Amino acid sequence: MLKCQHVEQRADALVDGERLPFGERLALQAHLMICRHCRRYLRQLRALVRTLRGSPDTLSDKNTEALVERILDRQSK
Repeated sequence: MLKCQHVEQRADALVDGERLPFGERLALQAHLMICRHCRRYLRQLRALVRTLRGSPDTLSDKNTEALVERILDRQSK
């Protein structure tokens, strides 16, 4: 069984739709089925990517920090 750390390291590949080897993809899916924390992490990462892709302009450092703060505030609730 995979550890959460491995899922965290490969989450970007999942979000980007990268083609993963069958065994790795199966192991990631199995882990996500039993680990609510990793499912939440993946949902948050997908939401962040959607938000950034939908942004009409490149975000400044100040705007990026504000976005991260909003995400962390929602996560803590």
